Amino acid sequence: MELTHIHRSSETMYGNLIDPEQVSPQLQVGLLTWALPPEKSGLSRAALEIAHAAAEAGANVRVFTLDRSGRDRDGVLEIIGCAPRGALATVRRTAALGHLAAPLAFRAAVMAEHRKRCFDVIEATNWYAPGAAIAARRTIPLVTRNSTPAAITLSQEPTLRNRVDRAGAILIERLSAQWSAGLISNTTAHGDTIADLYRVPHPGPHHAVIGLSLPQVITERGQNAAYPGDGGTVELLFVGRNEPRKGFDALLEATTILAIEHATGRLPAFRLTLVGAQEEDVAALPAHARERLRLFHRVDETRLHDLFAAAHVVVAPSRYESFGLVYQEAMMFGRPVVACAEDASARLFVGDSGAGILATTCTGADVAATLRPLIEDPALRIRYAAASRAASGQFTRRTLGEQTLAAYRSAIASNGRSKRASSSGRAPSADIAA
Repeated sequence: MELTHIHRSSETMYGNLIDPEQVSPQLQVGLLTWALPPEKSGLSRAALEIAHAAAEAGANVRVFTLDRSGRDRDGVLEIIGCAPRGALATVRRTAALGHLAAPLAFRAAVMAEHRKRCFDVIEATNWYAPGAAIAARRTIPLVTRNSTPAAITLSQEPTLRNRVDRAGAILIERLSAQWSAGLISNTTAHGDTIADLYRVPHPGPHHAVIGLSLPQVITERGQNAAYPGDGGTVELLFVGRNEPRKGFDALLEATTILAIEHATGRLPAFRLTLVGAQEEDVAALPAHARERLRLFHRVDETRLHDLFAAAHVVVAPSRYESFGLVYQEAMMFGRPVVACAEDASARLFVGDSGAGILATTCTGADVAATLRPLIEDPALRIRYAAASRAASGQFTRRTLGEQTLAAYRSAIASNGRSKRASSSGRAPSADIAA
């Protein structure tokens, strides 16, 4: 793919980007991630998809991951494990201060690679700021792609240690974002949240908005998945962790309400499959509610796709998502989505497209009220399934790769201007001691 094409196709979305001739023909990219598949978080899956998208758009990509040691490959990608060892592994367990261990481990690994083959740009997530030490040093420009911030994600007991730890996470995320040469958010609404929280520019020339794509294997499986027939039990599917942000509490409360209705003959049979949950997460539910559940703590990709294909409805009542990959996955399989209007991404992708129904609030009563008609009415499910299928495929790996490389080039240019300003005494750079 010609770099001039990448530049021109992205320029209309992001304004003035630099001339591709100002940088090397093939960008040397490092991507930092906490983990990679088979770990099932949205962050790990998104990181691998972003890396492949950038590589297919023409970059040479090396991926640094904290969940392993040693080196490996995933197709054209080089995978470099950099799990903290020794003193850094010990420091990592310390409240607040421990948040520096991973950034320092990442920086040591990146700089060792940089000495062998120079990087043009590094990308990292904002979540707990794994690129903070690289951003502070400013040797290599850092692009921060914003997932859900720790300020929104964390839900802990309000002990002194947890309050200190949370404050440390928020601070390092904010500083890393402010030191970054470029920012990427998944939606405009999420970009506005990031801008206000971290005190960085709103989406614009240095804060791009780029949606995420789905891996090709999911796209192919989803497009070929027929909608399940009415076999007597309506299959509901939830994929996510037991945390308030995901609406897990409201979902369990809704299940309890609907289970009573089924037990008293007022509602057809249903089963809720929870992927990412354990028995201890549902132990407090009454027996009639637990009977409606099926739990999988972990599943491989093939099994997860099987569960999507078998589902009549995907339930994702999140209070906040930076993008909401599960919405996109559900739509790729053509499954109606029950989400929550509290989440801007749900309003955009599910509500505006008609791919499902939004609960007004993320409460058990509202989620139950939203699920009830879909459990009762097969024709309604079919109608929303068709709308969900029609709304799928908005984001492709090609657009993700092209727009990401355009954002990288803009950050490289911005970092060059920052260095020139620093050398003239106007903007001294910060550093974190190794």
